[in-house]
Amino acid sequence: MKYLFLLLSTLAFAQQTKFVDFKSVSAQLTLDTKDKAVAGSVNYWFDVLKPIDTIKIDAQNMSFTVVKLNNKIVPFINTTQQLQIIFPFKNGKNEISFEYTATPKQALYFVGSSTSDDLQIWTQGQGRYTSNWFPSFDDVNEKVIFNIELAFDKDYQAISNGILSDKITSNNTTLWQYKMEKPMSSYLLMLAIGKFDKYTEKTKCGTNLELYLEHKDADRYETAYRYSVKIFDFLEKEIGVKYPWKVYKQIPVRDFLYAGMENTSATLFSNRYVVDSTGFEDRNYINVNAHELAHQWFGDLITAESGKHHWLQEGFATYYASLAERDIYGDDYFYSKLYETAQQIKYASRTDTIPVLNEKASSLSFYQKGAWALFVLHEAIGDKVFKKVVRNYLEKHSFQNVKTQDFFDEVNKFSDFDTDNFSKVWLESTVFNEKEINELLSKNKTAKLLLELDKLKKTPLSGKVGFMAEILQSDAYYTVKEAFVNQLRNETFKAKKQLLELALATNNVQVRQAVAATNSTIPEDFRIQYQSLLSDKSYQTQEIALFYLWNNFPEQRSAYVEQSKDWVGFSDHNLKTLWLSLALSTPEYEADKTALIAELINYSSSNYEVITRQKALEKLIGFQLINDAVLKNLVNATTHHMWQFSKFGRDNIRKLLKDKEMVLSFERILPELDEKERFQLSRLLN
Repeated sequence: MKYLFLLLSTLAFAQQTKFVDFKSVSAQLTLDTKDKAVAGSVNYWFDVLKPIDTIKIDAQNMSFTVVKLNNKIVPFINTTQQLQIIFPFKNGKNEISFEYTATPKQALYFVGSSTSDDLQIWTQGQGRYTSNWFPSFDDVNEKVIFNIELAFDKDYQAISNGILSDKITSNNTTLWQYKMEKPMSSYLLMLAIGKFDKYTEKTKCGTNLELYLEHKDADRYETAYRYSVKIFDFLEKEIGVKYPWKVYKQIPVRDFLYAGMENTSATLFSNRYVVDSTGFEDRNYINVNAHELAHQWFGDLITAESGKHHWLQEGFATYYASLAERDIYGDDYFYSKLYETAQQIKYASRTDTIPVLNEKASSLSFYQKGAWALFVLHEAIGDKVFKKVVRNYLEKHSFQNVKTQDFFDEVNKFSDFDTDNFSKVWLESTVFNEKEINELLSKNKTAKLLLELDKLKKTPLSGKVGFMAEILQSDAYYTVKEAFVNQLRNETFKAKKQLLELALATNNVQVRQAVAATNSTIPEDFRIQYQSLLSDKSYQTQEIALFYLWNNFPEQRSAYVEQSKDWVGFSDHNLKTLWLSLALSTPEYEADKTALIAELINYSSSNYEVITRQKALEKLIGFQLINDAVLKNLVNATTHHMWQFSKFGRDNIRKLLKDKEMVLSFERILPELDEKERFQLSRLLN
C-alpha cells in the first residue's frame, strides 16, 4: 500500500508542472546549532498556467505559520510531506509566502561541536532530499531561481549558490545575501557554514574560482586545488559552451557522504582530498574536481527528466573528467583508466541484469558504462562532429530537462550514426561488447599491452618471465608494470624474487606500492629490499609496508615501531593509528602504554572524523584492545549520519555479541548512553 501511495503522489505531483510554473524564490534563513534546526521566511513567485485548486510544495516534517497568498492569509494543509495551499487558482502571476521551522533528519548536517571552532554545517540534496531542510520541489522538472540569505555568527563563512550580492554585519551576526540569475532543480540548492579561508583564482574567461579551506590546512592549498584553473579552462573549451554560472565555488567539508556534490555554482567535497605533497601521490582531488565541474553543464545547466536518463548526467561528467585528466596526464593514463573500467564492466556483466537506461541501474553502469558509451560515440563520429553535437544539445536545452532521445536527436542531425543500434548495444543491454572495446583500446600502445598481459594470466610464470623482465626494465607506462606485479601475487617467492627486485628498481611509487601490497609474506633474504618501501613518498605504501614488516619479523618489531614513531600520514591519521596499535602490541617496546591506549581510544571518539574513528576502532578491535570507552565509541558510531560508518558500528557490535562476556559488557554500559545510542544498542542486544 505504501508503494502505491508513493506512486500516486509522484504521478499527481508530476502533473503540477503542467498547471503551475514556479519562477523564483527568496528566503531568509537562520540556523540553530544547539537544536540542529533551521528556520526561514520564504517567498515563492509562480505563474498559474491552468486553473487548479491545490498547489503543493514538498516539505518533510516541517512546521508552518503565516501562510499567505498574494499577501492574504490562506488555508493550507501540512501533510508532514507537503505544504498544500488550498485555493481556486486562476491563470496569472501569484506569490506565496510563509515562515517555517524544521529539524531535519537528513540533508542538513551539523558536524562538530556547536561550542567550538570545528563546527561545520552543510547540505546534501542529491535525489529528493532538499525538501528535508527547505520547502522546495522533489520533482527535478520544476526549476526555480533561488535567492538565499543566511544569518550566522560573523566569525564564520556562510556560502550558498550564486553571487554574493551583499554582506552585512551587525553586532555578532553577518547576513550573507546570495543571488542566482538562472533557474535550477531544487536538489542543487546548498549551504555551507564553517571557519574557512577563501582563495580566489581567475579563469581565462574571467570567471572567479572561489576555493575554500579550513585555516589549519592553509599549507595544503596548492596540492588540494592543483590544476583547478587548468581543468576549468580545458572543460569550457572542450565542451564548447561558456560556463553557465557567474562564479564557481569549491568547499571541502568534514564527514561528507560522498566524494563530491555538484550543487549549482558551488561544489561540496570530502575534505579527505585536502592532502599534502606526499598524500597527493595516493589520493588527490583532480578526478573529483573535474567530475563535479563537468556537472555544472551536465546536470545543472541541463537536468535529466527522470532517473531512467541519469547517465546523461553521470556518464557525461565521468567522460569529461577523464578527458580533463587526459589533458593533464596524457594518453597512456587515459587509456589505462578506460582499460580498468572496461575490466570492471566486464566482470559486473556476469551478474548485472539492469542496463544503463533504467533508473535502478548500478553506479558502475551510470558512470563508467555511460562514459564508455560516449567514448565509443566520440570515436565513431569524430571529434569535430561530437563537439558540435554536444554544443547544440546544451544550447538547445539550457536550463531545461532532457531525455536520452534529445541527445540522440542532435547526433542524428549532424551524422548518419545509428543511434538506435547504439542504444540497444550500450544503453539497453548488459552484454559486455568485448570485441568493440578491445579494438578501441588497442589504438593505444599501453592499453594494448594491458590486453596482452590479460591473456597471459593463466600462462605459467616460466613462460612469461622473460617478457616480464623486459617490460619492467623498459620505459613502458607504470600501469603495465603494476599489472605485471599483481600477476605475481600467488607465485612462489623464489620464482618471482628477481622480478620483484626489478619492480622495486623502477622507483615508481605505484609499481613499488604493488610490490608492498602483493607480498604479505616476506622472506628474510628480501627484508632489506622490502624495508626500502618505508621511505617511499606514499602514506599508503608506508602503512602497508610497516604492518607487513612488523608482522613478519617479530625480532625487529621494536626497531620498526621506533622508526615510525613520528609518522602521522593522511589527515585521517592512518599511520598514527597503525603505529599506536603496533606499539601497544609490542611488549618489548618501551613506552607509556596507558597513555598510548588513551590516545588510540581518543582517535576512535567523536572528537575526530569518521575515517580516523573507523581506522582507530578497527585497530582497537583487531588487536583486542577493548574496554568500556571503546565499546561506547563503537555504539556512538551506529548513530552517525554516514551510513557506511553506522553500518560498520552495527556489524562489529554483532560480531562482538557472539562472545557472552561482551554481551555483559554492552549491557553494563547501556545506562550510560544517550537516548539514540541506547535505542541502537538495545535493538542489537535484542
